[in-house]
Amino acid sequence: MTNHFDKNKESYQIIDLYKDNFNPVLSPIELQKYSSGEVTDPLVSKYQKMISESDELVFIFPIWWHNLPAMLKGFLDKTMLVNFAYNEDNGWTGLLTYIKKATVITTSTVTQEYLETESGDPIQGVFINRTLADMGINPQKNKWIHFGKVNITTDEARTAFLNNLPTNYEA
Repeated sequence: MTNHFDKNKESYQIIDLYKDNFNPVLSPIELQKYSSGEVTDPLVSKYQKMISESDELVFIFPIWWHNLPAMLKGFLDKTMLVNFAYNEDNGWTGLLTYIKKATVITTSTVTQEYLETESGDPIQGVFINRTLADMGINPQKNKWIHFGKVNITTDEARTAFLNNLPTNYEA
């Protein structure tokens, strides 16, 4: 399967937190330096550089307990720091305004409607409209693509979802 970026001959970079053995837990020294935005983890520096060279972000993750997985939450906590993703000089100002759009692709055992109505809307309402917006990424330019009931579907349905991503992505 050719992805959207290869198909359109666009360059891209991948952050694979698991492959990188990223530690999502803030260490005592990171907690101590958190308010200053100082980075002590070389992977965080690498990720910040990659993000700063991008104008689009794509997040792909499963939903666990109606929310982002701990690995992604730790990535946000450690990477989206003051003076990189936002500043607090005169109130809160997002600094990632150069990101034109973000696409969030999720899977879970429940439908998107259930997540929106029964789970507090953790992806659109919180992650896209609050977290990403607070970083300066315009929520109007972002898209959420969800594949629900992944636990009771067929391999054919999963393959069809993946094959339709480039079409969904363009919408």
